[in-house]
Amino acid sequence: MAKKDTKADRAEKPQEPPPAPAAPRPFRYPVPELSTLPEDIRARILAVQEKAGFVPNVFLLLARRPEEFRAFVAYHDTLMDKREGLTLAEREMIVVAVSAAHSCQYCVVAHGAILRVRAKDPAIADLVATNYRKANLPPRQRVMLDYALKVATQSHLVGPEDHEAVAAAGFTEDEAWDIAAIAAFFSMSNRLANATDLRPNPEFHMLGRR
Repeated sequence: MAKKDTKADRAEKPQEPPPAPAAPRPFRYPVPELSTLPEDIRARILAVQEKAGFVPNVFLLLARRPEEFRAFVAYHDTLMDKREGLTLAEREMIVVAVSAAHSCQYCVVAHGAILRVRAKDPAIADLVATNYRKANLPPRQRVMLDYALKVATQSHLVGPEDHEAVAAAGFTEDEAWDIAAIAAFFSMSNRLANATDLRPNPEFHMLGRR
């Protein structure tokens, strides 16, 4: 007669570990192979990988459509790498605040990491993303973000009083243009990221935390 499998016997048997959850897809479309991409796009992605140590998912998403990749990256670099006027950290601060307003997980996490690095402040991105109005920012940056958020969420209401407030805070006309352009560009980027279910790379979470 076969021995019954008692509760005690089952307890002594080694338990199979539960299967590890599948890693979420980086976005809702198939990930392109680097070898299939045009040479200029592949070179740009490899350069980013060498510098950062990983390939940000947004590059792989955009690489599916080479002409849009080139246009997007060109405008991004023009706005975000400019050395005159706004600081590099201020530019990233605008991105984080606008992206938080649009609930864009990818851009908040990715540009929050860049903001921490450029501002040399491990807390600044979390504070700006949660509520920049309570982030103890200098008055000048508070005005900058007020204007950026109005452009991003209520551009039809932007008027002379907004331009006067930005000028009174010490921003030039070119700097005001940059604030508006960054807010507008990343409002588009936020919508595309949300529509394509773009996920942030895990590596972003710890960048600039120390």
